[in-house]
Amino acid sequence: MLSNVMKWINSAFSQLPLFRRGLGGGFFSLLFGVFCIPLSAQFPPLNGVSTHLPSREGQGGGSDLFTLHSPLGESEGATLTIDIQQGGKIVSLKYGEQEMLSQLQRPEWFGSTFWTSPQREWNWPPVREFDKQPYTVELREDKHLTIVSPVSQRLGLRVTKDFTIPSSPPLGESQKGGQFLITYSITNEGSEPRSVAPWEITRVVNGDGIIFFDAPVDSIWPADLMTFTSAYGASWYKTDEAPRNRKINANASGWLAYCADGLLLVKQFQDMKPGEAAPGEAEVQVYLNQGKTYIELENQGPYTLLQPGEQLSWSVRWNLLPTKLPPTPSKKLMKLIQ
Repeated sequence: MLSNVMKWINSAFSQLPLFRRGLGGGFFSLLFGVFCIPLSAQFPPLNGVSTHLPSREGQGGGSDLFTLHSPLGESEGATLTIDIQQGGKIVSLKYGEQEMLSQLQRPEWFGSTFWTSPQREWNWPPVREFDKQPYTVELREDKHLTIVSPVSQRLGLRVTKDFTIPSSPPLGESQKGGQFLITYSITNEGSEPRSVAPWEITRVVNGDGIIFFDAPVDSIWPADLMTFTSAYGASWYKTDEAPRNRKINANASGWLAYCADGLLLVKQFQDMKPGEAAPGEAEVQVYLNQGKTYIELENQGPYTLLQPGEQLSWSVRWNLLPTKLPPTPSKKLMKLIQ
């Protein structure tokens, strides 16, 4: 009986974010997992997870959610929805009624968020001021939203997120789709210099899809953790399922793409030079949670020294396109990127 109980506890602990990210360990981490993480995260249901986010009605009378439409409106184009009260996260990215982002009901399993890098500065869980707490609206217009986080007491940093629709057409002019421009700013509100890099984490469903970016296969590390193939000037990974968490790093070339279920998401950002990434980090990272749950498409900007009062800004352009192309390596998919 006791043996079965211990097996169940070990199984439950293996699901904790602290251990899921591969950063936990030792007696202190065990105590942290037990006493500092909400009970629902400590002992998740063993019969699966919910596939829908909880309703946000009543958290500000509906004014907490802000939706951008690009370019044709809600019925034909793409929509991007931000939850101002929930860490300023992007909680939905749709083409028509089809959702691209993960909607799994666990704190670190859904939507798209923003962290500061390197992770070793805060370990786990994510900094609450950036990832969980409400943001303050600085500007709110029909096609433009600017929100500001509280100052992190631990890091002395503040995050600003600016969402808008760029004037240039989306990728693949022959395709209908949508494009969004997100600019993240980090301000040093402390009294000491601090080095930091921007880091965007976008969670998508682990479906029958393919992830690809421009980097040599032999430069991806750790090697052999995921099976990448080289074709048409890119490295391609056909999504699969494994009983453990996996994460790879790559010094890519300013873009990261995911094709699944008739949609193509392309994220474009500054291409970093060698040595510009934060220590132990990379321009592109892909994290696969165990089982068939979700995938994180991660991209980072240059590691920058900020003097007190200084600010860095970093922009990411999201392109969401409908496509009939299969999720396999092809010249046609690469043509949509180029």
